[in-house]
Amino acid sequence: MTEYTTGIPQEPGSQWYDSEAGPLVRPYAMTGGRTKPGPTGVRFDLIALVTLDPNAPVADDDTALGPEHRALIDLCRVETQSVAELAAGADLPVGVIRVLLGDLLELGCVTVSRPVPPAQLPDERILREVIAGLRAL
Repeated sequence: MTEYTTGIPQEPGSQWYDSEAGPLVRPYAMTGGRTKPGPTGVRFDLIALVTLDPNAPVADDDTALGPEHRALIDLCRVETQSVAELAAGADLPVGVIRVLLGDLLELGCVTVSRPVPPAQLPDERILREVIAGLRAL
């Protein structure tokens, strides 16, 4: 028998079960051992926006999707969310979310876009001319 730091004897193999939280699932089990999204070529930055595709070919009862995939679909159903928000909402590591989103993207369930980049800063020469013009007033 093994013991935890609490001194309570545990049966072998029971370390994968928490009486309060229920069975624990390792992240690699959720992704099938994959650590990178599929061959989509899309980078899932933390600020990338994920939207549920209303014309998604996959029905709600599709058995190809796991419970984690469905949780992400449910989170996106309400509104567009960032990858970071999805990770927090699903209570999963970001690496797992990226792999699951890769699956959903390949199935055509979601679309991913980047927020509009901030405008480039003006040239230093222009700023100096503005300052000179203000001083001339």
